[in-house]
Amino acid sequence: ERIAAVRRFVELLSPARESIINALMWEICKNSTDAAAEFDRTMKFVASVIETLEASDQNEAFGSWTTVSGVRGRVRRGPVGVTMMLAPFNYPLNEMYAMMIPALLMGNVIVLKLPAVGGLAHILTVDALEKAFPAGVINFVTGAGRKTMGPIMKTGLVDCLGFIGGAKATDALIVQHPQPHRLKVFSQLEGKNIAIVLPDADLEVAAAQIVLGSLTYNGQRCTACKLIMAHDSVAEALLEKLVARIDALKKGLPWEGAAITPLPEPAKPDYLESVLDDAVGKGAKVVNAGAGGGSRAGALFTPAVVYPVTPAMRLFGEEQFGPVVPVAKFADIAEVDAAVRASWNGQQAAIFTTSAAKAAPLVDMLSTVVGRININSQCSRGPDVFPFSGRRSSAMGTMSVTEALRAFSVETIVAFPDCDVNRQVAEGMETEAKFLQPIQQPAGRS
Repeated sequence: ERIAAVRRFVELLSPARESIINALMWEICKNSTDAAAEFDRTMKFVASVIETLEASDQNEAFGSWTTVSGVRGRVRRGPVGVTMMLAPFNYPLNEMYAMMIPALLMGNVIVLKLPAVGGLAHILTVDALEKAFPAGVINFVTGAGRKTMGPIMKTGLVDCLGFIGGAKATDALIVQHPQPHRLKVFSQLEGKNIAIVLPDADLEVAAAQIVLGSLTYNGQRCTACKLIMAHDSVAEALLEKLVARIDALKKGLPWEGAAITPLPEPAKPDYLESVLDDAVGKGAKVVNAGAGGGSRAGALFTPAVVYPVTPAMRLFGEEQFGPVVPVAKFADIAEVDAAVRASWNGQQAAIFTTSAAKAAPLVDMLSTVVGRININSQCSRGPDVFPFSGRRSSAMGTMSVTEALRAFSVETIVAFPDCDVNRQVAEGMETEAKFLQPIQQPAGRS
């Protein structure tokens, strides 16, 4: 029934595609290509989650009746309960649905806090939600998060928190629950993803991928490359290639096909100027200032390439979440090791090299620090069937088609001493208890 309801929702939502894409362009200034990709990727994610759930009887450990040491049991996943969800402005549809759809399929009730910026896309889904799901299954909350989420959490009625945003906000919510040990938490948080450019790297590849990784949707992605560390033998050559590519990016309005668009957060341009001022005051330069790097026209902020960034500067450690590309240089790989280990980031890293021997030690070090190591590629989340995990202050839980179903459910086992009488009872229960009926129903049955 839940699978049928979600499929019905997708069917009802399809006619709203263009309206939602326009809302993403107008409200959060996502360009037309990226806005369309967000909607389409989300619908593909939904289809993949349903497909995975339908196959879970065969693929889940103990998904079918199994006897071990004389005890026969079968595992099914049940709901956690009331689930409060908060998603950020930058991917309001995709990030929210990556949590909400798996949670719905597992039987949870959703309390969805609309983002203050980026909420219009969700308003456009209301009619489809109302027609596809029973009343009370999905509930919207509007208003300032600090004023609305705390009181809800303090009731103690929230069983699960799905949060995509900042670590401090997540911590502030968790501690307001009267029994925080009962709260199941799934969160994807900040990232200060590092791109490491070794002396033997193909600099054309590195520059192209770093620009994509740093400035896609103005760098407003948790997966963006937010610190580049280049070996001092190639740092200036890399800078030249970065600046050339960045200066060529079209700037303008989302519907004009621009790569760099206005920033939707009102306070962000001031913040970016403050970290630039800090870096310049401590010896760095905006190397593309002659082409307007670091300048602003209202909410439109021209990308700034800053070099050389050092650990003493805010840009080295803070997540800028915007169109600023900090480049540091290193002489010894030990400097990279020290920077990675001192960072709060635990999401991703990228290594640019043509040498397996040089990449291997970095992979060994990074494998204990981050959730994904990219080779000669930008940092990214996809494909959605791959696990999207993190450590430290970057995540609690893993997002993927499979893992999201597990994150918003609890394993429940039905077990009995294995004998003929108990087997007969179990066989009877499979026809009477919805919890034990096959997930993938035969044609014509629902």
